[in-house]
Amino acid sequence: MVMAILASSSPSCYTSKAFLLSQRSFFFSTISSKPSSSFFLKPTSRFFASSSPTSLRYSPTPSPPTNVIQILEQRGLLDSITSDNLRSASLSPLKVYCGFDPTAQSLHLGNLLGLIVLSWFRRCGHSTVALIGGATARIGDPSGKSLERPELDLQTLEANTLGITNIITKILGNSGSDSDFCPNFLILNNYDWWKEFRFLDFLKDVGRFARVGSMIAKESVRRRLESEQGMSYTEFTYQLLQGYDFLHLYQNEGVSVQIGGSDQWGNITAGTELIRKRLPQADGVYGLTFPLLLKSDGTKFGKSEDGAIWLSPSMLSPYKFYQYFFSVPDADVVRFLRILTFLDIEEIQDLESQMTKPGYVPNTVQRRLAEEVTRFVHGENGLSEALKATEALKPGAETKLDWKTIEGIAEDVPCCSLEYDQVLNLSVVDLSVTTGLLESKSAARRLLKQGGLYLNNGRVDSESKRVEAVDVIDGKVLLLSAGKKNKVVVRIS
Repeated sequence: MVMAILASSSPSCYTSKAFLLSQRSFFFSTISSKPSSSFFLKPTSRFFASSSPTSLRYSPTPSPPTNVIQILEQRGLLDSITSDNLRSASLSPLKVYCGFDPTAQSLHLGNLLGLIVLSWFRRCGHSTVALIGGATARIGDPSGKSLERPELDLQTLEANTLGITNIITKILGNSGSDSDFCPNFLILNNYDWWKEFRFLDFLKDVGRFARVGSMIAKESVRRRLESEQGMSYTEFTYQLLQGYDFLHLYQNEGVSVQIGGSDQWGNITAGTELIRKRLPQADGVYGLTFPLLLKSDGTKFGKSEDGAIWLSPSMLSPYKFYQYFFSVPDADVVRFLRILTFLDIEEIQDLESQMTKPGYVPNTVQRRLAEEVTRFVHGENGLSEALKATEALKPGAETKLDWKTIEGIAEDVPCCSLEYDQVLNLSVVDLSVTTGLLESKSAARRLLKQGGLYLNNGRVDSESKRVEAVDVIDGKVLLLSAGKKNKVVVRIS
């Protein structure tokens, strides 16, 4: 499957107004429920499709870009580069790629930095490629792994590929204002060139240029070889497959820069080395890594008590995604504003200074972080949904609750189902125990006296309060809250 996508994004791009208006006349094909062999924008005179559906070419010569390397460095998004020459090379338009293996139906927070760095390149006038690892996902990247990945069946791989493609399309396609334009982005699948690659050809074209000593010296390989589990030959060849991907993209798509997390350094340099050996005349091929997403205490950022922080709204609601960032500790919030948002550094510094001033309202900066990251991942509609649910579910809020809002967060909070006759005229104290919100009636009465028991966000002031027909929202649900965080949704049947 090969997919080519062009989209707008970013306030830092340069183009004429006429060009902007012309590109608005483009339209996307509809993504089918089954992975298609091609998916690309229908061209006008400004763009033209090649004879092969693998790519769309950007015909106008873009304006000189801003130095993206300086931006990444300033924001803490630069870990290593294979050559300092990339700094000067980035003053001219480049083509950059980042790989994403479809090992799940959604990308997660750990993958977000790759999309952010790609977006910075686009915002600075460079073209970008998102490479879906339909082939490499069958092998499994040993980087950072203590065990070999379980093998995925073809049906699962196809579903994962489609899910991740949709996420990348949405995030890169909608990340920016309507009045701005960035160079095209392209989505490809490496299975398209690996599926016909014969083993003998692989040995001749790739294997003979690899040196076992160098491969073993890679940190990801060395750690696994020293472990009790060891490493299979299959995993050992992963760096060669990723290295060839870079060679293929360099020769066929004009890609000269590969980016990835710091744990990808060995795989990325395998690609630059292969290109150098296969094509001695090649010049201007670079690798760049960004730091892994870590908290101030050195632990990985991106895991919650329930597992990964997914980027797909079907696996994690925009409301819960927003709440995750709203809960970031003060020690991390400013750094995350730098690396996870596109706010100006000056604005971030101003937000940081506000945190130390008298009268600062706690979590104000966290709220801005949550808004910016949720908008980037879920768009304006997703952010609106998250903000509406956040406000409506705040105990004591005056926002009128409706059934749709309650159902929108039902997957994120405990739920139970009761019949209408069971609930009507039942005391709120008894209901709190029946639903499991509180352990006992005494605990419910104690919380009520402290002013912490709520029915549909209204404080319950009396032990005699009973559920009335008017309390059942749209005749379908109730929302009980014990303090600000503990809630339960009661579905009425």
